[in-house]
Amino acid sequence: MTGADFLVLGGGIAGLSAAARLARYGKVVVLEAEEALGYHSSGRSVSFSHFGIGNGAVRGMTAWSRPFFEHPPEGFGDSPIARPMATIYMAGEAQLAALDALAADMATYTDAVERIGVERLLALCPVVRTGGDHAVAGLYDPTGLKLEAAALLQGFARLVRAAGSQVLNGRRAASITRRGDAWEVTTEGGEMFSAPILVNAAGAWADRVAAMAGVAPIGLQPKRRTIIVVDPPAGMEIASWPFVHSVGGDFYMLPEAGQILVSPVDEVDDEPSDAAPEEYDTALTAYQLEQYTTLTVTRIAHRWAGLRSFVADRTPTAGFDADAPGFFWLAGQGGYGLQTAPAMAAIVEALATGGGWPDGLEALGVRPEQITPERLRSGSSQAAAT
Repeated sequence: MTGADFLVLGGGIAGLSAAARLARYGKVVVLEAEEALGYHSSGRSVSFSHFGIGNGAVRGMTAWSRPFFEHPPEGFGDSPIARPMATIYMAGEAQLAALDALAADMATYTDAVERIGVERLLALCPVVRTGGDHAVAGLYDPTGLKLEAAALLQGFARLVRAAGSQVLNGRRAASITRRGDAWEVTTEGGEMFSAPILVNAAGAWADRVAAMAGVAPIGLQPKRRTIIVVDPPAGMEIASWPFVHSVGGDFYMLPEAGQILVSPVDEVDDEPSDAAPEEYDTALTAYQLEQYTTLTVTRIAHRWAGLRSFVADRTPTAGFDADAPGFFWLAGQGGYGLQTAPAMAAIVEALATGGGWPDGLEALGVRPEQITPERLRSGSSQAAAT
């Protein structure tokens, strides 16, 4: 039996960033079921920080987290974890009201967003279809940050280990038992771990982990998202393109390492699994690229799918379960896990150790009642998200 002060189940961005904070208070053991960190969600994310997605709580946590990405702590790592990349949101004539609403939402967190017309859209990304039923206006936000998921995962793992704690891969939980004042986890390999606080950061599997521990679920729904990678036309310079979105939320693309990443921003209900792209979703992605741009898909260089898991109000959840002493939820990050990780880790630190709510979060509109799991069982989740 290996004893600890905190057991964290899940080595994705949520579990690792929280573990790095908790390691300041005692020994942490992170148990990751797969052989690689962030295998199912964090490592398959496009990994971007921007204010164009999420509700008010998500945007507030995104704003709070940005200084971390811009100035990571000493010892975090030698590799860059973020680089500037502008974003644009394009709209057709029928979507101008939605564009105005998005501009108002984003203006709460940045004053850099500006309305642009067709000429500027084409200057920023010359392959965007414009006029007629296509884009007639857009929003330009120069404050976006392209995040490096692998560097973030490894950086947080490095902080955990530097504090004398452990990150262990290939340790899938086989059983979870409450014994006295501690949670005991036995892995499929027969290893045993014990701690008074168990942090359930198992991503799409979080409700299943709870069931294993005899804890009621919070209604987590994994959703599959598809991404394809295509080559640009020969000789076309794409490195300076922004992250391009449709304001209707059914398309995005961005340049990456000389190729173009494309998604239909799909959210297909799925089960916790090693997600794989389906033929229909792949075809839809290629179709959307040809609808929103003048590009033609002649070959798909690569494709993948990842799981994004949501609770009812689509706000990430953290906090002790009221009916299971020492059982701490850290789940439902949706598509916002990377860009909100520093804020969520600070929230975990506060809630798990009895500390004060992180400075500055409430001013950004993020309050405990929006985050803690009780809201999901009280019927007030929609109100808590606003």
